[in-house]
Amino acid sequence: MPLRYAGLRVTQLARSVRFYTKVLGLKEIRRGDARSVGAGIWVLLEDPKTKQHLELNWYPKGSAFGGKFTLGEGLDHLGFLLGRVPASALQREYDRLLRHGARPVGIPPEKTDGWTAYVTDPDGHWIEIFRWPTAAEERAARPKPRRRKRRAAA
Repeated sequence: MPLRYAGLRVTQLARSVRFYTKVLGLKEIRRGDARSVGAGIWVLLEDPKTKQHLELNWYPKGSAFGGKFTLGEGLDHLGFLLGRVPASALQREYDRLLRHGARPVGIPPEKTDGWTAYVTDPDGHWIEIFRWPTAAEERAARPKPRRRKRRAAA
């Protein structure tokens, strides 16, 4: 069965919606309130390019799902692909995220030769931003074919 979405528990819903929409470019497509059944409020976000979904879940005090918030239990990170872009684009995106509320975690682009970097969102969830090599980088990485020596005509 195909994966439909990932759910992420957040501590301040408005702050997290703002971060994932304004900073990471996801679009809010649906919202629901399940507090009447002991749950909380959920917001479904969609990446406009890939159509991947992320659900943000906020639970009020007293909710059956709102136990102690322990960062990292069961979630490693969320990955965002920049595409086939140069390392400089990854650096610009990393810097932009930091200016908009993301926090550095000690793995900036320069530590990975410009292919990936990590930050955290406002609640401390890890976010990976990564890129695929450009066509020029792929060509440069290919082994060069060996040339045969021509024999002199006798």
